[in-house]
Amino acid sequence: MTKRILALLTVVLALSGCGYNDFQRLDEQSKAAWSEVLNQYQRRADLVPNIVATVKGEANFEQETLTRVVEARAKATSIQVTPETLNNPEAFSKFQQAQGELSSALSRLMVVSERYPTLQANQGFRDLRVTLEGTENRITVARNRYIETVQNYNVLARSFPTNLTAKAFSYAPKATFTVANEAQISAPPTVDFSASQPKR
Repeated sequence: MTKRILALLTVVLALSGCGYNDFQRLDEQSKAAWSEVLNQYQRRADLVPNIVATVKGEANFEQETLTRVVEARAKATSIQVTPETLNNPEAFSKFQQAQGELSSALSRLMVVSERYPTLQANQGFRDLRVTLEGTENRITVARNRYIETVQNYNVLARSFPTNLTAKAFSYAPKATFTVANEAQISAPPTVDFSASQPKR
């Protein structure tokens, strides 16, 4: 009887150091963080029809810009996201690309709208713009929380001895957000003051 209790105690102590519970905790945290990212993306997608309807009231507004926003929203909302998406780098990348296209289209819409004084004077449009900017900030915060949680999970999955638990229970590293134009933004900007120097 004493040997059984001692063996059971040894197994419990061994399992407590294997990271199994940490994997469970971080897996749940990453799912919750991802749900918040999706929640904010949905909030943004819900704003788009209101923004488009408001902008359509401006008679001369560029139709191509509106079309791009509507198409980007349709593409972003058509991708079905499941918990398995987090473990599928290809599906995750497609989803991320679609959301990036919507971000780009909305940014273009906001830039173009600056040229329309009556649109800028429209209180409804100004309110929608502020709400959209707030939503973009919330998306950034939610993505940062997800990135941090995934980082903790991935470190656990790759560190010894918890990597043995990861292999035993199939806890593969999770995909995280990447920047679509990483090569472009990692190149240092060219700064040339020679053209602006006053001649003496």
